[in-house]
Amino acid sequence: MDNVFLERIVAALLAGVGVTVEVTVGAMAVAVVIGLGLATVDFLAKARIVHALIRIYVEALRNIPSLTFLFLLYFGLAAVGIRLSSMVAAVLGLGLIGGAVAVDIFRSGLHSVPAGQKEAAASIGLTPFAAFRLIVLPQGLRLSLPSLGNYAVGLVKDTSLVAAIAAPEVMFSARQLVNETFETGLIYGCTALVYLALTTAVAGSLSFAERKLETP
Repeated sequence: MDNVFLERIVAALLAGVGVTVEVTVGAMAVAVVIGLGLATVDFLAKARIVHALIRIYVEALRNIPSLTFLFLLYFGLAAVGIRLSSMVAAVLGLGLIGGAVAVDIFRSGLHSVPAGQKEAAASIGLTPFAAFRLIVLPQGLRLSLPSLGNYAVGLVKDTSLVAAIAAPEVMFSARQLVNETFETGLIYGCTALVYLALTTAVAGSLSFAERKLETP
């Protein structure tokens, strides 16, 4: 193995890292917005139909295989005249799936806040929405952070799926190199190390955030 070939592997994988980070950040943002929004509605709403509709979204997106959903977005919509770029389909697809996961994460966090604190808020005259905004939501977000961190690490690994719709992330770059050189072991070994570095960085950042937000 010469240095030129090794440099080629490194350059290709580093180019893919930028796309992997973009997909991860974009999908995470979509997932958090959907998850927190729907969990808040689920927590505050009284109508059963609202809870039922949220549950249908969660169960549908959590039980369809991620790759199948990405194919539906990328190839299925194109078949009816709606063409998404591979990057948009990747971010939107993983974000919608992640939103279904995040709903349950935030819902559990909000319901973990002791009921006594809501009763205390009511006793000092706060409206239910004010009590939610000032007391339940901040604590619920902090309680949700460990589970959200686990989801973020999983999301980094799931970005490898978007290679199937030609988004040029790490796995896509690795597969292209393998097709050209047939150096399977070396290239996929380097790819595994790249994913390990990315997931370690995400896990370390979230652990740091958790420590900063710990209640003294």
